[in-house]
Amino acid sequence: MNIFYKILLYFQKHGYYVCQRIADRLGIRAKVVRTSFIYLTFVTLGFGFALYLILSFLMRVKDLLYTKRSSVFDL
Repeated sequence: MNIFYKILLYFQKHGYYVCQRIADRLGIRAKVVRTSFIYLTFVTLGFGFALYLILSFLMRVKDLLYTKRSSVFDL
């Protein structure tokens, strides 16, 4: 059981914060978004997890493409 908590802690520390960013955009709590993904995963037999991975990939690509520059000279 200890290895399970180590894996869980790793993903919590080094995750992409997909649920948090979606919750910030929608103006709701992140806990609601997380439980929605969990319920969606159980109901659709894995579609929620696939949707989570797709969203994390797209957010990561967006972060890499659209970086905020502090001044004009950072080009």
